[in-house]
Amino acid sequence: MAIRFFMPTRFVWRTQHSFKKLVLLCLFFGWQVSFAHAEATNNSLTLNAALKRAIELNPSLKVFEFRNSALSGQMQIAALKPAYELGIDAENFSGADELSGFDGAELTVSLSSVLEMGDKRSARRGIVSSSRSVIDAQRQVESLELLGEVTRRYVDALAAQEQVTLAREANRLANETLNIVRRRAEAGAAPEAEVKRALAAASQAGLTLQSTQQQLNYLKVSLAALWGKKTPNFVTLEGDLYHFGTDIEFDSLFAKMEKNPAILIFAAEERLKDAELRVATTQSKADVSWSLGVRRFQANDDSALVAGFSMPLFSGRRNTGAVSAARAQRNEIYVQKEVALLSMHTQLFRAFHNRKQAILAAKTLQSTIIPALRDALKETQAAYERGRYGYLDYVSARQELLNAQRTLIEAAASALIYGAEIEQLTAEPLSSTLYSVSSDFSGTVQ
Repeated sequence: MAIRFFMPTRFVWRTQHSFKKLVLLCLFFGWQVSFAHAEATNNSLTLNAALKRAIELNPSLKVFEFRNSALSGQMQIAALKPAYELGIDAENFSGADELSGFDGAELTVSLSSVLEMGDKRSARRGIVSSSRSVIDAQRQVESLELLGEVTRRYVDALAAQEQVTLAREANRLANETLNIVRRRAEAGAAPEAEVKRALAAASQAGLTLQSTQQQLNYLKVSLAALWGKKTPNFVTLEGDLYHFGTDIEFDSLFAKMEKNPAILIFAAEERLKDAELRVATTQSKADVSWSLGVRRFQANDDSALVAGFSMPLFSGRRNTGAVSAARAQRNEIYVQKEVALLSMHTQLFRAFHNRKQAILAAKTLQSTIIPALRDALKETQAAYERGRYGYLDYVSARQELLNAQRTLIEAAASALIYGAEIEQLTAEPLSSTLYSVSSDFSGTVQ
């Protein structure tokens, strides 16, 4: 069974893309499954269906909805102007002689507020807007990580499915060997000890089959857990484990990696730090507090206006430390970005060359080693039945073939997993036919 896929348009990372658009365009990650197989049918599961379910239902991504809601509240707070205050003052009352009671009292009713200087309100809104960009970038990064984990578990389960098929074949060969040995023993051409050894080997092959089936069941549960299901609602996985697609040069991959959301997130954080630096800089300009009111003189029954203002002194000098701290935090982002690039370069280099080695191993096993071992087993079995080879020669030929087939499955799975790692690092598929209408599963997920 082959997974078919296509990618209708180039996906460009933009922070204004909504989460729903990310779900609809999750094909950007390289997962190549056609819409004709987008959903699981007949108890089978496609990779695209697994990806869509994980993006839509995985709880780890739901937290961003609440973070955005919190930012909406913070934006409302940041946009508020300074509050007005109503003040009532009473002076010169309840004293002695002429000031006893309220006859000589002075009553003042005033309204006061603050004039923000340096465009502080705009600076506060800038922090919230930049924080939203950071959250959008974080959501993209976590979405990539989730899609990568879905792919790895899918490939593991697909490889386990192949291992079950191989274990069934091994069990069949073991029982076939047991029957051949029994016939030779009945004809007096083989000792009874060989029958017992063949019987033990057949029983062991049966146990291996059961163990492999249990491992596949566990991997299905592990895969379904990524979209919140405790019990898998599929029986088989669709996919060709041995199709690896077309390679891209390392330099091209590295150039794409620099546009990965994990790197672009530093740009969002730089904007946030710039906004924080701007807020710190605005604090160097002192705000002006003002008040305006009416004072009532009870003694002579007169009224007068009262006005005043105040502002702190030396605000710029006292705020120097805050500005320096904010500037240092912004500059730290540049260093963190360089460190991340170096680390991802090493990771990409390792995945790139390990994938190439795994593909080489898989193709060599497919084209040369396994066909030779399969022919050798047929010849050895025929020779054993004629009495030209011993039991050990026959069993060794069978085991060599099975070991090579297991190695093939492991190499193919490694190639696909390394390919998924490369795609997670570059946020683009490996296949050079990415923008064609249709292509085959190339160790990528689209």
